[in-house]
Amino acid sequence: MIRVLLVDDQPLIRSGFRAFLDLEDDIEVVAEAANGQEGLELAAEHLPDIALIDIQMPVLDGIETTRRIAAAPALAGVHVVILTNYGLDEYVFDALSAGAAGFLVKDIEPEDFLHAVRVAARGDALLAPSITRKLINRYVSQPLPSATRPTLEELTGREREAVVLVAQGLSNDEIADRMVISPLTAKTHVNRSMTKLHARDRAQLVILAYESGLITPRNS
Repeated sequence: MIRVLLVDDQPLIRSGFRAFLDLEDDIEVVAEAANGQEGLELAAEHLPDIALIDIQMPVLDGIETTRRIAAAPALAGVHVVILTNYGLDEYVFDALSAGAAGFLVKDIEPEDFLHAVRVAARGDALLAPSITRKLINRYVSQPLPSATRPTLEELTGREREAVVLVAQGLSNDEIADRMVISPLTAKTHVNRSMTKLHARDRAQLVILAYESGLITPRNS
């Protein structure tokens, strides 16, 4: 059962998402919050698998709420999916940098929404091509100074290869096909890369890969 926390200041939005999610046999909404501070408290109380968090809220906004969840060791199992009425351009990088595992616009198709919730709950969040393009554009326009870039010295050659494929939006099965290895070995390469780089999830792994210079517009 995937346990979900809804955090949105609009009661109608929350009730709509709850009614939709409650129709699924494998998803349970465990709590609702009207602002980020309430969301933090309920996340600590219920330890949900997924926190669906709105960007703009009173008291504490979605990005800061996400950042605090990501920074709390006790909430390491909570995967944040950001919800917004706005386009990707304005918030995507801040949301992912804060620790979000996914980023959804509220007019998403229902089947895509359910897929995103289930994928994020597995901790196997994939970056959509549109998200990857935003990351590329960010680093083309504002590259980090070399002195501040993280290093990937601890990664093996195969782990680096797996990280590049993650950045291209490939699943573990697709990475396995591309690298001619088993899906379990592909998952191991990805998980070890995340552990070595202290990445919370695949989205954070890709950000670190861009920041290190491993991923560039030419090889992504």
